[in-house]
Amino acid sequence: MPPKRSLSPDHSRSPTKTYTSFAITDRASRFLAIYSPTLTAQQLQSTPSLSSATHRITASRIPNTQRPLGPSQQPLYATTHDDDGEKYGGKAVASVLSDLNITGSLVVARWYGGVMLGPVRFDHIKKCAREAASKYLDSPEQQRVKKIRVDEDDQKRRKELIWVLAERDQSISVLRGLLAEKQTTASPSPNAESKASPAKVPGYSKLPLKTLENLERARDATIGWILAQIEKAEVAQKSASDAG
Repeated sequence: MPPKRSLSPDHSRSPTKTYTSFAITDRASRFLAIYSPTLTAQQLQSTPSLSSATHRITASRIPNTQRPLGPSQQPLYATTHDDDGEKYGGKAVASVLSDLNITGSLVVARWYGGVMLGPVRFDHIKKCAREAASKYLDSPEQQRVKKIRVDEDDQKRRKELIWVLAERDQSISVLRGLLAEKQTTASPSPNAESKASPAKVPGYSKLPLKTLENLERARDATIGWILAQIEKAEVAQKSASDAG
């Protein structure tokens, strides 16, 4: 069966790789979590080392194949969970997947020690689940994936900035011409012609992202300054007209 469609390629998934938390022991009860980016919750629940556990609480979160409605392009996810006798335990495990914004499956095994722990058991459940999932996020494979995604995002941002800067340059050129025209009308000056001359446009495609971001801020500041000068020229123009 072909893999489910996702919004972006996954560069690191291993078909059987799992990540295990450290065990937490409290009054003879023991908690242990296992996370997998690819195995199902049922497969994790069947892990041989967990067969003696009193509860094997699971949750899974996978991309939803439905497209989001409306202007939002945020991906949708389908989340399921199984308490396996530990009431509300499945929701606690599912919340970890949502909080970390990752897909995959988690199982938290509890070996009951004969003493009721009360609400603190949910802290143990979530702590184990978070630790197992965090081991996956901190793995060398995921760090490489993160770098690839950052690079992809940077390239997308660069393309956007190159387009934005070209638009800003065009606006600046038009505004400079308008400013020169108003200044000439208000007070003819031999330097008015030079003020209307547009600046040289650099080759944006060769510039790094940080430079492009700085240039965007500089262009916005330039547009703000020109607009302020146009307003001053219009005031001077009106004053000259009233005086005449």
